[in-house]
Amino acid sequence: MMKRVPFQGAEKESLFTALDRHRDAVLWKLEGLDDEQLRRPMTPSGTSLLGLVKHLGGAELGWFCETFGRETGPLPFDLDEDEESDLRIRPDESTADVLTFYARARAAADLVVEDLELDDLGRAWFGDEVSLRWVLIHMATETARHAGHMDILRELLDGRTGDHSRG
Repeated sequence: MMKRVPFQGAEKESLFTALDRHRDAVLWKLEGLDDEQLRRPMTPSGTSLLGLVKHLGGAELGWFCETFGRETGPLPFDLDEDEESDLRIRPDESTADVLTFYARARAAADLVVEDLELDDLGRAWFGDEVSLRWVLIHMATETARHAGHMDILRELLDGRTGDHSRG
């Protein structure tokens, strides 16, 4: 595992640190909530905190693993049947299942980042070649975007706002 240096380091380490910080913020937004709160749809579209975690796990496996020809393992959704299924929490999915899926996705993505160079190319789901550099930037911004959504959902649930530890 790469050493996390938040304010110094080479390009790859800096990009990875940015991604990892937002990943940690995603998990921090779940702390102290019960299962009902984590699953509760908070918008007309049905967005929930746990649904965003599930979506981000799928995004990590898609962008890092599928793009670079790595195994994803089983996915808890089928986008071919329902293009929003990665955002929905089924009644048979436990919070632990979703958190385990996200942890597995993060670990698999971390291995890809460790194994490849920033200029290494993979093929995105839409057919174009993309570099690991692009994928790291994309996933850092995607994760930050959804962490921002989670900030709002969390405030609506219990009023808690703020940022996680910057240590």
